[in-house]
Amino acid sequence: MIMMQNQMNQQGMQQSPNMQPKMNHGGHEMFDAHEIIAGMINILDQYQMYEQFIKDPELKNILQRQYTFINDTYNVMVEAFSSGKKPSHPTQTYNMQQSNDIVYGLKPSQPKKPNQSVNELSEQGLSAYMLGQCKSMAGLLGMSACEITNPVFRRVIGDSVPNFIEMAYEIFLYQNKHNYYQVPQLQQQDMNQMLNAFTTSPNAQMNQPQSKYMQ
Repeated sequence: MIMMQNQMNQQGMQQSPNMQPKMNHGGHEMFDAHEIIAGMINILDQYQMYEQFIKDPELKNILQRQYTFINDTYNVMVEAFSSGKKPSHPTQTYNMQQSNDIVYGLKPSQPKKPNQSVNELSEQGLSAYMLGQCKSMAGLLGMSACEITNPVFRRVIGDSVPNFIEMAYEIFLYQNKHNYYQVPQLQQQDMNQMLNAFTTSPNAQMNQPQSKYMQ
């Protein structure tokens, strides 16, 4: 009887690991993933709120295109995180529609202050909120991707970094074009001095230390 019970216990110990779901994520990764995915929800929710106050068709078009893209990225992230396997389709590439022309220099403008009511919300402030959220998500994704253990989820997170950089840059270009985000420059002499502050290094390999046991 005792021998039979021992055999049953051994069989149970052998079978129990197979009955458990595959542990394909590390503990630290679980917290990062929840922060990322919850942050994606926050962006989507707030983009819906921003749309109600945006009057400029150009900014509204940017918001709607980014919302659609972020929503698809969210779904890919959830699928990869939940299964730990390759999602139904890979991460897409976001392509902005703004030109890369930058307006340099400062123009006179009114000092900024907090809004006294939602009626004072404008494209300047709304685009700034969008820019801040995309920049924050790009940074969070970049830091988290360095330590994610599941290779599929890590690739989804890593591939999303340049997309949020591109979305943030698109909003910056919109702001710059409308004088919401002005870009000052240094004097030419100072600029040249800083540009020439570094020089290239010759290609070289580190010297390998010799073992003390080598003759």
